[in-house]
Amino acid sequence: MSNQQTYQTYGGTDGPGAPDVHTAPTQAFGVNAAPGTYEDTYRPAYEAADPPVPRQGNGATPPALPTPPALPAPSRTVAGRRSARRGRTRYAERADGPLRRLLPQALVVAFLAGGTTAFVADDKAVELTVDGKPRTLHTFADDVTELLAEEGVEVGAHDVVAPAPGTALTSGDEIDVQYGRPLRLTLDGQRHDVWTTAHTVEEALGQLGVRAQGAYVSAARHLRIGREGLALVVRTERALTIMADGRARAIRTNAATVREAVEQAGITLRGQDTTSVPPGSFPRDGQTVTVMRITGTKEIREEAIPFAVRRTSDPTLFRGTEVVDRPGRPGLRRITYLLRTVNGVRQRPRRTRTEMVREARAQVVRVGTKPLPTSMGAGTDRLDWQGLAVCESGGRPHAVDPSGTYGGLYQFDTRTWQSLGGTGRPQDAPAVEQTYRAKKLYMRRGAAPWPHCGGRLHG
Repeated sequence: MSNQQTYQTYGGTDGPGAPDVHTAPTQAFGVNAAPGTYEDTYRPAYEAADPPVPRQGNGATPPALPTPPALPAPSRTVAGRRSARRGRTRYAERADGPLRRLLPQALVVAFLAGGTTAFVADDKAVELTVDGKPRTLHTFADDVTELLAEEGVEVGAHDVVAPAPGTALTSGDEIDVQYGRPLRLTLDGQRHDVWTTAHTVEEALGQLGVRAQGAYVSAARHLRIGREGLALVVRTERALTIMADGRARAIRTNAATVREAVEQAGITLRGQDTTSVPPGSFPRDGQTVTVMRITGTKEIREEAIPFAVRRTSDPTLFRGTEVVDRPGRPGLRRITYLLRTVNGVRQRPRRTRTEMVREARAQVVRVGTKPLPTSMGAGTDRLDWQGLAVCESGGRPHAVDPSGTYGGLYQFDTRTWQSLGGTGRPQDAPAVEQTYRAKKLYMRRGAAPWPHCGGRLHG
């Protein structure tokens, strides 16, 4: 092939007269046009984009910018010369562009590096245990109060926080929060409302200082206590002395009542048996309890109730005279007594019941207010009336003969007595009136009314 022949367009086919590709003029990449008729858009690789800023440590010196490659040899064409000039200008602009951008970027990196140091310094690794559940966390809180607020942990007056709220925090601190639980504790019969941070019954007993050895506890000791609390009955072990049937028995017990303690001592209460203290009372430490063997019977007694006497004045009766208009009648009541023997010793009867059988009826009496006569006459006054009275009644104004017919000092019958002006019965009248009525009878009939004793009147 001849070197003198050329193609009219780039990319022709092989054939006779094809040009020599090694000596053909260079055209723009991808452009099928004559040299000098297009704009050069080629950019070197170092001008395509700004080089990335390398990562730097604090105070590190930025690396040197890359050395620009050698410019291509000047083209023989106008387009080649323009392209060379544009290349040199763009390189100069690109050369100091990165320097202008590097300075503020370096300042930002330095600022961020300082902020990171402060950020790391404020972060604290602490362990927070809430009600026995630990967890490790990172926090920026300055003190315990701020940490609890960040974690949403609310504490009340009965909760325990260690260290105390407000204490400054440092990395590695351990914060413990124990929630309080209400405990209604009945200890040896006494009720106490307390708070505890213990999680189980056994821990609570230890925390409260309750002597648990040998004690009765109403709940299992391993039982967990919830936040709502627990009602707990505890009876500690106590020493008692039981006296029964002439023997003393020393026991240790956590019984709830004296009766239970007596039964634990092997003693049985029968019938009316009881103890020196109420059987249902709580046994105290060091107490001595005596068992009392009791046998008892009932006894019913009837008792008379005295009647009352109502007196009224009667001006028709001589002074000192009393007439019973209505005799009194005693009442009657029935009383039940309990007769007991305690440990072989008879006790004083105890009244247990009173029943009214009959009400008492008052006695009505008229009392004379009429002045007595001074004398019945000189003949009667000189008679021995005292001797007659001694002979008839033994000198007793209220005497009554065995038949009930005659009564008084001078043994009047009722009919004779009333005929002489007397009322009621002669034995109920005073002695002065009886003597007056006797004198009056003597004036009528002499000594005849007293056939056996009338002779005494004359000595």
